[in-house]
Parts: sequence; C-alpha cells; structure tokens
Amino acid sequence: MTSPFFFLFLFSSLLIRHNDANPNYREALSKSLLFFQGQRSGRLPNGQQLSWRASSGLSDGSSAHVDLTGGYYDAGDNIKFNFPMAFTTTMLSWSALEYGRRMGPELPNARVNIRWATDYLLKCARATPGKLYVGVGDPNVDHKCWERPEDMDTPRTVYSVSPSNPGSDVAAETAAALAAASMVFRKVDSKYSRLLLATAKNVMQFAIQYRGAYSDSLSSSVCPFYCSYSGYKDELMWGAAWLLRATNNPYYANFIKSLGGGDQPDIFSWDNKYAGAYVLLSRRALLNKDSNFEPYKQAAENFMCKILPDSPSSSTQYTQGGLMYKLPQSNLQYVTSITFLLTTYAKYMKATRHNFNCGNSVIVPNALISLAKRQVDYILGENPIKMSYMVGFGPNFPKRIHHRASSLPSHALHSKSLGCNGGFQSFYTQNPNPNVLTGAIVGGPNQNDGYPDQRDDYSHSEPATYINAAFVGPLAYFAAGRSA
Repeated sequence: MTSPFFFLFLFSSLLIRHNDANPNYREALSKSLLFFQGQRSGRLPNGQQLSWRASSGLSDGSSAHVDLTGGYYDAGDNIKFNFPMAFTTTMLSWSALEYGRRMGPELPNARVNIRWATDYLLKCARATPGKLYVGVGDPNVDHKCWERPEDMDTPRTVYSVSPSNPGSDVAAETAAALAAASMVFRKVDSKYSRLLLATAKNVMQFAIQYRGAYSDSLSSSVCPFYCSYSGYKDELMWGAAWLLRATNNPYYANFIKSLGGGDQPDIFSWDNKYAGAYVLLSRRALLNKDSNFEPYKQAAENFMCKILPDSPSSSTQYTQGGLMYKLPQSNLQYVTSITFLLTTYAKYMKATRHNFNCGNSVIVPNALISLAKRQVDYILGENPIKMSYMVGFGPNFPKRIHHRASSLPSHALHSKSLGCNGGFQSFYTQNPNPNVLTGAIVGGPNQNDGYPDQRDDYSHSEPATYINAAFVGPLAYFAAGRSA
C-alpha cells in the first residue's frame, strides 16, 4: 500500500514545479528598467550601472546654439528621434501611474528613467520660442557607420518643427509624455511636475493650432525610420487624453469630441496611438462612470475582440508557440504594447466587475490576463526554442544583438576612436557582443518561432526603447503575483 506521505510529497512537488514554471517577473522588471542606462545620451551620472557606456553627444544642439544634450538613443544606433522617444516616455509614465504600487523598489528606477527623457524633452520644447526640436543626428549618415556613441563623428544635425513646418504628431506625443510624467512626479517633486504640465499644455496647443505631419516637414530625415504613417489625428486624441487626465479640464474633453471617431485598429505602437487612447479614455467610462466616454470604452473593447485568439472578430495571427504576430519587422514592439493594454483594461474591468462581449462570447478580465501572461512568459523564455528575448535574463538569450555600443569594445578598454568604419570588423564577426545590454528586449522571433541570433538581422535582433517601455507595466503586474 502506498504511503499517504508519498501523495503529500507528490502533491507538494507538483506545486513547487507549478510555481517554478513562472519566470522571475521581479528580476525581469528590474532588468527591463536597467536597459535604459545603456541607451543614455549625454553626461552619464556617477550611479551608472552599465559601466561599459560613457558620456556621449555632449555637443548636441550646438549647431543650433541650444543645449539638446541628454535623452535616449532609440535603438541600436546613435540617433535621438523624439517621436519614438516621447512615446517611450509616455509608456514608462503610464506604467508608473498604473502599476507603481506593484513596482516596489523599482518605482524610483522607473522615475529616473522617465526623468532622463523629460529633462531632454523639456529642453527641446523650451529652448527656442515657437519651435519644438524633434531630433538630433543625421540618420542617413549614422546608419552607414558602425561606431560607438562615445566616438561619434557623424553630423549631429538638429531637426525641429515650427508654425511654418508643423508636426502635430510629434508635438502631441511630446505633450502626452510631459503630461503623463507630470502626474508621476506630482507627489515627489511638485515644482518639476508643474513645469512638465505647463510645458505639455503649450506644446499641445502648438500641435492643435498648427496642423500637419512631421514626416511632410522633415521627409528623409525621419522617413523611412519613424514616418508618421497613421497621420496625426491619433496623436491629437492621445495627447489630449493625457492632458485631460492630468488637468480634468473640459477643454480637452471637448477637443477630443471634436476630432470625431478614430480608426478601429488591431495594433498599438509608437506610430498608431488610437488603441492606447481608447483604453485611456475608457478609464473615465468605467472608473468615473462618465457616460460621455462610453464610445471609447466600446472602441477599446472592439480592439480587444480583434486581439483575442478565439474571438469571432479576431484579426490577430499567433505563432504555433502562442506569440502574437503582427508584422515581420520588430514584432515584439507590438506584442509588448498590446500586452500593456490587455493587463490595463483587465485591471479596469476587475475594479468595476465589468465583462464585455465579442460576438456571443462573454469576455471576463482573466481572459485578457491569461493572454497577456502567455505573451510575457513567451518573451521570457517559455517558447518552442526556450530562448529568452530579454538580454541577460535566463540561461539562453540573444548574444549578437544589433546594437553598436553593445557590439564594440567599451571605451574603458579601448579609448582610441574606432571611426565610422572601424567597427564593421566587430559587426561581421560571429562572436557574442562583448558588452551585455542587460534587460534589452530584441525585435523577436520570426513567424515560425525561430530566431537566428544574427547581428545583421536587425528586424529580429535590434532592441528599442519603446519595446521595453511598454513591457514594464505587465512585468510589474505579474511581479506582484497577479495572474489569471
């Protein structure tokens, strides 16, 4: 006869195994925030943990006689593109606002990352009256070189928008970032918070008053890199939604209403903000019970129905391993952004005991949570090839990422400049990158769940700030022990 202790042992070992099945979300959260130190431009502080990076871009803005030092390089290059940088900042701020209590000791680190961006964005908005600076560095020249940011000798061209060369998209996204960040700092640095909000209002007014796409004003300086393909109406809605949340001023609610309905996308990204705006505005319908925002709640739920795999209106592909697959280039940016909306909308649903329908299917909050968890776990290594797509997390992660500073000898070890072409020797090698960009999430696997780990395969191997920024919220959610 089998001892009852055997069953007790078996049961407890199964429990342990089940708990072990979850990745260490708190470690992943910490590393996802640490990554931003590797993207810093400007003079690095004493507390810089990724010590293989050094100060860079210290004369940024000088060609226009302004100080535009600071901010982040967007991905694996040495350019500061404000359109995706502002979106990164908005998403980091939304993460802190929505999940700050679940972040524990990581919340101050999130604030540091946000402030590194907003200090720079404030300079861009305030340096020259009537002008918003929107980027530094010539991308066409930079992309022909493979050099460390510390060695940059390519033109640090300064780009801006103005009443005669408008950029409603980049201006409204900048306003969103500053407004969202103003709430993050409201209780910890009220003076800084007021400066952020006052600047956000001015930049938003500029976006509303002088309509136009920044891609039309700046053409090859931002296209095809960060063209505003979706137009600027989504940013106007998104920017106004953030200012409404920060101020409660009915002016912004009326402005949003005047824009009319937006597109019904099945994507959310640095370019297309509609889905994010719908979820943000639905908060007022659900949590504040304001029926004026009911259409946005409906639009947010239509979006969820396009994402959920078993929904009759689903338009989202999934790989065999269960990963959302939207587009071949840097697919994980869409996965992390959409996952953020899944956990956030589920959070609003749980707070108000709300369900909704996709056709005849009743959708409960845990349906969104379990899909979100599947995406998070996949990225952290629970996938067919057992590859963590976060650098430095787990036993198997990308070693040859498409990232100049990570792939070249650090300035501390090799202080002599490598020049524009000197780094290509490292680019073409099969050796792992010498500097581990801890926490970086790369573009991700292909539609067959495969990942070749090649430096020149930038669609899959390049990290970016906006991939990480959107992942912070869901990681905090699951780190706090929330699951389906």
